[in-house]
Amino acid sequence: MKDYCIAIHGGAGTILKSSLTPELENSYRNALKKAIDAGESILKDGGTSLDAVEKAIISLEDEPLLNAGRGAVFTNEGKHEMDACIMNGLDLSAGAVAGVSNVRNPISLSKAVMQQSEHVLLAGQGAMRFAEKVNAKFEKDEYFFVQMRYDQLLKAKETDSILLDHTQGEKNNKTKFGTVGAVALDRNGNLAAGTSTGGMTNKKYGRVGDSPVIGAGTYANNATCAISCTGHGEFFLRSVVAYDISCLMEYKGFTLKQACDKVVMDKLVKIGGEGGLIALDKNGNIELPFNSEGMYRAKKYANSEIFTAIYSD
Repeated sequence: MKDYCIAIHGGAGTILKSSLTPELENSYRNALKKAIDAGESILKDGGTSLDAVEKAIISLEDEPLLNAGRGAVFTNEGKHEMDACIMNGLDLSAGAVAGVSNVRNPISLSKAVMQQSEHVLLAGQGAMRFAEKVNAKFEKDEYFFVQMRYDQLLKAKETDSILLDHTQGEKNNKTKFGTVGAVALDRNGNLAAGTSTGGMTNKKYGRVGDSPVIGAGTYANNATCAISCTGHGEFFLRSVVAYDISCLMEYKGFTLKQACDKVVMDKLVKIGGEGGLIALDKNGNIELPFNSEGMYRAKKYANSEIFTAIYSD
């Protein structure tokens, strides 16, 4: 039996010490710790990495400070369109949803797609009908209304811009934060990964980013690693980031750190891609690389203290 471990993220971008009050910083660190505790509660009792990832992300989705679930940003039409994905490294099974609304926990709906359908990715109204079929928990629009998210939408509409939730247009802006995700290794040596997001503020035309796309924003394979990404989704899609890291490990013999550094600090940077990811390999090594100013992140090994961090230092 192996020792377990888990890592989570709450978004990456221009996150500066000057942009967060001590109280707000403490709130974010507490949200990270709460999610780690939720996931670890599964792992320490011998549960699966898949269930641990779901439990950790549910905690993050229920946190209005983060851009997923309850805290999802507003679309151009003043609605919420959420994406999520979960993958099991044991057998490469996966489930994902895109453009769903009023679903309290899109990560759980993704898991239902994996376990209760013959498909991998469901989108829009079809995904909503499936959610009803599997008795997913729905919430009214009021549940998803967060004032700072609405203020972001109004500001974006002033210039007709589409804003990355976690990147600040102004250094003193305190309201830009992003996508959530988790990766875990259970005591049976199985990996899992999951990602959930509300996307971009003021997004139009049913835009979907990398989060629900297998190999781009989310990937897990017991032979290599588990990955959950956060950042400018278009660049992560074009770079197939999550799978690229796995491929470098499988085909070129890179270590997890070498693969992460190559993709996040070299390949993404060359095409202008900002963001980061959390990565965990089959041996329990964890990497938390990012090429932005900061990334909300945390990790926990069995019988160790929780590590949380926000800034680049």
